[in-house]
Amino acid sequence: MVFHSTYPSVPVLDRPIHETVLGRAGEFADRTALVDGVGGLTVTYGQLDAFSRRIAAALAASGLRKGDVLALYSPNTVAYPAVFHGAVRAGAVVTTVNSLATVEDLTRQLLDSRAGWIVTVSHFLDTARAAAEAAAARGNPVREILVCDRADGHRSVLDLLACEDPEPQVDIDPVRDTAVLPYSSGTTGTPKGVELTHRNLSTNLLQIDALHHPGPGERILAVLPFFHIYGLTALMNHPLRCGSTVVVLPRFDLDRFLAAIAEHRVEGLFVAPPIVLALAKHPAVADHDLSSLRYIVSAAAPLDAGLAEACSRRLGLPPVRQAYGMTELSPGTHVVPLDAQDPPPGAVGRLLPSTELRIVSVTEDGGGAPRDLGVDEEGEILVRGPQVMKGYLGRPDATAATVDADGWLHTGDVGRVDADGWLYVVDRVKELIKYKGYQVAPAELEAVLLTHPDVADAAVVGVPGADGGEVPKAFVVPRPGSGLTGQQVVEHVAARVAPYKKVRAVEFVDAVPKAASGKILRRELRARQAGAPAVPAPRQGE
Repeated sequence: MVFHSTYPSVPVLDRPIHETVLGRAGEFADRTALVDGVGGLTVTYGQLDAFSRRIAAALAASGLRKGDVLALYSPNTVAYPAVFHGAVRAGAVVTTVNSLATVEDLTRQLLDSRAGWIVTVSHFLDTARAAAEAAAARGNPVREILVCDRADGHRSVLDLLACEDPEPQVDIDPVRDTAVLPYSSGTTGTPKGVELTHRNLSTNLLQIDALHHPGPGERILAVLPFFHIYGLTALMNHPLRCGSTVVVLPRFDLDRFLAAIAEHRVEGLFVAPPIVLALAKHPAVADHDLSSLRYIVSAAAPLDAGLAEACSRRLGLPPVRQAYGMTELSPGTHVVPLDAQDPPPGAVGRLLPSTELRIVSVTEDGGGAPRDLGVDEEGEILVRGPQVMKGYLGRPDATAATVDADGWLHTGDVGRVDADGWLYVVDRVKELIKYKGYQVAPAELEAVLLTHPDVADAAVVGVPGADGGEVPKAFVVPRPGSGLTGQQVVEHVAARVAPYKKVRAVEFVDAVPKAASGKILRRELRARQAGAPAVPAPRQGE
């Protein structure tokens, strides 16, 4: 059975993403587009558009050409949108980099994407330089590292604004040309570059418009990272397309977050479940005036219905809305509309326009072809529409395993659709761990664990954390007689991965359960964990 959107179809938007987002900048010229939520600096739409054009001209004058890859390695700043849209206007592919990336993470992404340019901030320069040097040693030289602020020996984005060269006229094919290359672990495995075209991104914004369209001047708080496709779309590109004002925070700090809502009279929040938890339960919430808030939307990970209700009740708001999607879907496929009357608890939304969905049977052992299921039957979620990615960069086999010959993207998530068209995500086939909205690939952590000389074998699964989310837990087979401790395991991984990827719990086992094929039987490990207590929540910032 194929489920169709109940909303009128939208046309495929074959338009460069910078034109889709900033095409009305002249109309909104004097309106505030961006506010630095820490320092208070403001950028108008007229300035944002002009800055992006000057950056495009300066990059082109420096030798950047269509198809070159620029790595944008930065926390959220008011400069981020100008750099992003300046680079794509110049014809570049922007690969967004996690601001918590280690030297190894960044090196791997530079090599895989073949990035020739890095734009970062002075605080990240040590990592950027080390990664650029490592990439050059392996045959991928980085032509220049620029900074958004100031740093000796590096050009600043601020210097680019003075460029007097003509704006480059680049012939962009929205259908075929990749605009952004975020990295995702997909349904399994290590991170892969997700090729999203100008058409993918532009059309998905048009699809979202039908269910959610913030008004000109509406204030949105951007605390989730722009490098993540959720933040890039919901907190940067979509509100800027609509003429809204985006209040930018570099990272989540609860007190600063609450203060920004009060000071800037924020109306809309797009968050992940851990922030909903804080709003529902943290005592600091009572110390701030949050009366300007009109709605909250949660995505990036499943949100418990009880937690959503507790948050709404405490703040006196309509029910927290949810949305659903994934990097490979540009990212949106479902949204609970703000005007929905009494949406069912736990629903992640209704299909966006021009989007189709199937629920198919799950066969974990690979035996038998999946069959289509109907209303209220649980199975894997498949999606088809103009937002489906172009593919994984340089990985045709991985692409074919995710998007079938008929264009259906296999999400790896398990869900059901009720008689009214609401989607519920109930589990997932994929073994990706979602820690506070970040993607953590078990295979990546297992590879790190196995580099320890006293680890004979290891497996990693997501287990319940005390804050209601998931945390990575390692099941480790120690080398006999080694005296290996859990703390040593935790420290070994922590020294080699970004903070959000840390192993949060360790259990020593005699053997890792595996199928005859060698595949780790994670479901057995999750069952073993079922009776254990939740892992304590990490301290803020970990």
